[in-house]
Amino acid sequence: MEQSTAPRLTGVRNFRDVGGLPAADGRAVRHGLLFRSGHLAHATPEDVAALAGVGLRSVIDLRGTADLRAERRDVPVPGSTHRSIALTDPAAGAKFHGLLREGDLATLRSSLGDGGGEARMIAAYRDRVVTRTGEHALILRMLAEPDGLPALVHCSAGKDRAGWAIAVVLLALGVPEEAILADYLASNGPAQAYRFRRADGTVPEPGSELWTLLRPVFEARPEYLRAAWDSVREHWSSPEAYLREGLGLTAEGRRRLRELLLTEGAPEA
Repeated sequence: MEQSTAPRLTGVRNFRDVGGLPAADGRAVRHGLLFRSGHLAHATPEDVAALAGVGLRSVIDLRGTADLRAERRDVPVPGSTHRSIALTDPAAGAKFHGLLREGDLATLRSSLGDGGGEARMIAAYRDRVVTRTGEHALILRMLAEPDGLPALVHCSAGKDRAGWAIAVVLLALGVPEEAILADYLASNGPAQAYRFRRADGTVPEPGSELWTLLRPVFEARPEYLRAAWDSVREHWSSPEAYLREGLGLTAEGRRRLRELLLTEGAPEA
């Protein structure tokens, strides 16, 4: 099977090629067509050149106004079209965004302590499945457009909003849930993890109380993605029904995505 030629980026966190995952009918996701990452606001000139070098045609930015205020807009990538599809923040939007960056320890303890942070994330994942079907359907349609690929899907850290968006695409491609989960958890790698900076410029020190309180928000955890799968099954009975009824993915639409994004041969063992 072909190997990924994805470049290493220095100013973009959590950038990776989704290619290589096993998919429907013994095939695999093709390398070099679907990428995921954190935001491009701090992309270096070398990063931009590398992204242009892979022939990037679409940058699908899932951030909202609160993110843009804190992180700035993406650095443009020549040859690509920037698509904004603002999804709700994984931890309840602008108010929570402000709490993470500016809240004092007492307030953070009250909001995130005793499992509160993990509960917020689980609720956000479950909610996004139900309330953002239109946006996820649009992402599928964008990828199937004549000039949709290669595409980069990103949010702030590249793990929550981008994590579920990529999971939806992989589901449509017939990638097993176990492989989707493994790709999702790769966001915890040392080179991928989001570097969170507070409003005063400080970075929470590992092991500190602040770091412990914030950790559930900035980690990819199996419980989060499984909560989304549970929400799918509760509302549509199955992932297949979610794609068909929830997102309006037709047989022709699925065939087109698989034609574009899957290899013809079986993946290596």
